[in-house]
Amino acid sequence: MSLNYKVKSNYKIVVFGHKGLIGSAIVKELKKRNYKKIIIIPKKKLDLLNQIKVKNFFKKIKPDIVIIAAARVGGIYANTNYPFNFLFENMVIQNNIISSSIIFSCKKIIFLGSSCIYPKLWNKPFREKDLNLANLEKTNEPYAIAKISGLKLCEAYNKQYNKKLPKFITIIPPNLFGPNDNYETKNSHVLAALLRKFYLAKKYNLKKVEVWGTGKPKREFLYSEDAASIIIDIMETSEKNIFKYTKGEYSHINIGLGIDYKISEIVKKIKKISKFKGKVFYNKKYPDGVKRKLLNISLLKQISPRSLNKFKNINKKFDKDLKKEYERITIKTLKKFEKNSTYNLPF
Repeated sequence: MSLNYKVKSNYKIVVFGHKGLIGSAIVKELKKRNYKKIIIIPKKKLDLLNQIKVKNFFKKIKPDIVIIAAARVGGIYANTNYPFNFLFENMVIQNNIISSSIIFSCKKIIFLGSSCIYPKLWNKPFREKDLNLANLEKTNEPYAIAKISGLKLCEAYNKQYNKKLPKFITIIPPNLFGPNDNYETKNSHVLAALLRKFYLAKKYNLKKVEVWGTGKPKREFLYSEDAASIIIDIMETSEKNIFKYTKGEYSHINIGLGIDYKISEIVKKIKKISKFKGKVFYNKKYPDGVKRKLLNISLLKQISPRSLNKFKNINKKFDKDLKKEYERITIKTLKKFEKNSTYNLPF
């Protein structure tokens, strides 16, 4: 299914997780491209852990395209301390949505995965075929297993029912940052955590900033609005074109810009942006996580070359986006995340 203007006018697109970092960026991108029937629903009005309620929602709305950006997410601290929530809730959420999408004959599903699905010990950028369940990073293993299960569910459906026209696609992004990121003290991801720390250190004239780990691991980052642009490019790509390059072997596609940075490099960039004059202390008691997470984007270049042609001077763009996100932070925005997320049993 290749999307044209008529499709944009008539097809119903549901975005689950529309208030989050990537979900909000996807909604913004869909509006930018003149999609007319974008459906969002607040978390309070639809419990995605409730299969019956999810099924009734699909029965009422009957969406054509489903984008799954809803998930239980968090950094090393949250993953380490609440493994049950990360495994159980993510599997239930994605299974409920995917099963209802099948029952009500949705034309396309875009499922948001994670780069943590790839093995922890690897010396080259991860290709889609490098998926290896035996060698996952322990600090976020439950989350990774949940995301792999969603990926495999989409892949299995395509192989069994639509091998030559894969309509269930998983997108694997690198570390994302941007508007609506989570700045909660213990549950944020690395970039949001660093932005928060340097913002507060500068504002309150602190003498030092503590950074977890050694600063040596390398990470790839992608601005959420750029990720959304690439995701919608893939959504608009025909199933025939995707099959041409995947041959039905897998249904997930890496996205990114092909550049990574040491955490220590990111720290230096944010320190400069914030004009913080104090010291940086690397607390080696905390784990580093995977030494390097860079995605191979060769498949993306084949399937959707326009997705990467729009980006020029990538390093300068990253610095600009980083500065933009730092300047977006205020005490008011940080206060939204003062209360920890709830990690009670979800039933």
